[in-house]
Amino acid sequence: MITVKKTDFSDIDFAAGQVILIDKSIGDTSFDVVYKVRKAVGVKKVGHAGTLDPRATGLLIVCTGKKTKEIFRFQDLSKTYFGKITLGKSTFSYDAESDFSSERGIVNVTPEKVLAARDMFLGDIEQIPPMYSALKHKGKALYKYARKGEEVIREPRKVTIYSFDILDINLPEVSFRIECSKGTYIRSIANDLGEKLECGGYLSELRREKIGDYSVDEAFNIHDFVDLTAKKSVNVQ
Repeated sequence: MITVKKTDFSDIDFAAGQVILIDKSIGDTSFDVVYKVRKAVGVKKVGHAGTLDPRATGLLIVCTGKKTKEIFRFQDLSKTYFGKITLGKSTFSYDAESDFSSERGIVNVTPEKVLAARDMFLGDIEQIPPMYSALKHKGKALYKYARKGEEVIREPRKVTIYSFDILDINLPEVSFRIECSKGTYIRSIANDLGEKLECGGYLSELRREKIGDYSVDEAFNIHDFVDLTAKKSVNVQ
């Protein structure tokens, strides 16, 4: 676990390597956060341990200097998310980032059917990555094909859903918390749940709460982190 403490900035060697927990704001890309940290600490080698979509918020682990060699260690950890799925409509990107692709309504959807469909996603499952993703095909990100209206055949990937708790059902909205293995696309879970219910669905809200035992409760808002570095005071590992 990261021990959060306040210390003098002069005692911190970001080039030697630090691990920083950032609570990413909605609208920022993961690269935006890396750029802001790099600029704040004055170190070229900065990377993150797992992308969050621009509309998602929550925990982003950022490594600097020699700690970037350990990024894989964080990437392999399980992830815990809170989110909301809106049923009755589908979108091209499986979230609220793109236009609606279909609208079927929720006339036949009941809480009991939602819970039964949820059970189909527990344990080891195969998941087809969304077209709107950064996965590469012939050296180009899939989302670049998607934006041109092109479809690329994607192979299913094995992922593990350790828990999938339905917190509230207020149709058409379903609130949930999910713990999953690396490589899981929560947007695909939302879309596929909607397909199981034959009504469509998309991810309308997402927040990453934990990566392994690392919690967003220990994380910095990026603006606060930048301000603290400017004041020669910061909380780090």
